[in-house]
Amino acid sequence: MSTSLLYHGFGVRGYRYVRTHYVEGEVWFVIEQPRDSLCCPQCKSAEVVRRGAEWRTFRTLSLGRKRVTITLAVARVECATCEVVRQVSIPFADPRRTYTQSFARYALELSRHMTIRDVARHLGVGWDLIKEIQKADLQRRFKKVPLKKLRQLAIDEISIGKHGRYLTVVLDLKSGAVVFVGDGKGSQALEPFWQRLRRSRAKIQAVAMDMSEAYIKAVTEQLPKAQIVFDHFHIVKLFNEKLSDLRRELYREATDQQHKAVLKGTRWLLLMNPEHLNSKRDERKRLEEALKLNAPLATAYYLKEDLRELWQQPDWRTGRKYLTAWCMRATASGIRILQQFARTLKRHARGILNYFKFPISTGPLEGTNNKIRTLQRQAYGFRDHEFFKLKIYALHETRYELVG
Repeated sequence: MSTSLLYHGFGVRGYRYVRTHYVEGEVWFVIEQPRDSLCCPQCKSAEVVRRGAEWRTFRTLSLGRKRVTITLAVARVECATCEVVRQVSIPFADPRRTYTQSFARYALELSRHMTIRDVARHLGVGWDLIKEIQKADLQRRFKKVPLKKLRQLAIDEISIGKHGRYLTVVLDLKSGAVVFVGDGKGSQALEPFWQRLRRSRAKIQAVAMDMSEAYIKAVTEQLPKAQIVFDHFHIVKLFNEKLSDLRRELYREATDQQHKAVLKGTRWLLLMNPEHLNSKRDERKRLEEALKLNAPLATAYYLKEDLRELWQQPDWRTGRKYLTAWCMRATASGIRILQQFARTLKRHARGILNYFKFPISTGPLEGTNNKIRTLQRQAYGFRDHEFFKLKIYALHETRYELVG
């Protein structure tokens, strides 16, 4: 076999072909390195003396259905310059790896379309080897995500697995790429991100997030010039929770069985947007009956619909007037839950109204969180937590990443 085939077929260059073995249906190529090409792996000096060798094997690309292994006696040399004995470097394989670079590239290409298990079965290797190849590639590409060009961010947390485990995820809203994944939740999980962000000197304009006091404090301290934008979906969701609490409270206080029967099962009707109500199942009729029987519930429901219109206002000034009027109506309703919510909105009015300056939300990050959950389900969980986090960084690249 010619050295040309070694190079073009397997990416092996600068070695001599010695012989071929056929072992149990596999092909083993024995190669050797010419003595005149030996050099120090550290200083690249050619003034070296050979001090023995160690046989090593490397899995490489298959020939048809036959597995191919390359066998090489890797020389140890003593460098006259460094005065140290070292093993020479192997250009066609990464250090401490049992496979060639061409094999790793092929495995990564297959991984774009197949699960780790399928790639391992196709290549006839262990699951852990393919995971190791993927992990090494992800570490090379995402160990230090560039942050200098960041302008608008979204921050949120996601629950993973059982036992209250969380990840805090930071998303670049411009590119849709995850730029940080921290363990846990709250301000402590973001500490490594703030350190890297300060070194990058990125000029952050706005940060979208929910009304978590921990995130508010962290962003205010670390990014004093950035505008906080509270996600409007989280605000409506929070009001829906208050609406559910009110319905539950009214149901417990109701003495008339007819009223109880009407209120029962109306939770989802109250939370659902009116345009999504199913007329075939009489959902609109059932909702109207519940609202007619209970004035506080009707007040809260119509305030919910009016709150959704806040983000449809044309500018910041109109939005401020609308929010002020809404809070006055909620306070005047006399309903304790609505009055508490109105005070919450007043306290966070600036962050709510910043939406008119920076119309951003955590919506793209919610979509990424759904992909993270899908990634976890398809893999039936990840035994390697660091590998799982690296896979999250690559979620934005292609739809084929949700495998493994």
